[in-house]
Amino acid sequence: MAILKSENKLLNRDYRVKGSTLMETLVATVLIVLIFMLASMILNNLFSNTIKNNTQAIDNHLNELQYLQQHKQLLLPYADTYKNWDVTVERYKEDNKTLIEFEAINIKTNKVLTIIKREAEY
Repeated sequence: MAILKSENKLLNRDYRVKGSTLMETLVATVLIVLIFMLASMILNNLFSNTIKNNTQAIDNHLNELQYLQQHKQLLLPYADTYKNWDVTVERYKEDNKTLIEFEAINIKTNKVLTIIKREAEY
């Protein structure tokens, strides 16, 4: 018997882990849900702004139009709609120099991309 009592003290079988109350569990759950909601709203905003401000497609289209103009395959003035962009290419004179303006205006956001080249560059 004496051996069993000493083992019981070593193992300390009477020790119990204190459980959390229902209120503590609910508060922790609410905090975790709030953190996930905040993180998802931040990520949603980040992704939507990335998609909205992505101009890679229209930049490629403007580069293609510059290439066509450079090889005299684009008749000016030029106007077209590419996806959500109104694209215009116009030739005008300024200070005895002939300039060509490639301009794209987003229909939804009114964002303007403009490239101005001298005709002598071609």
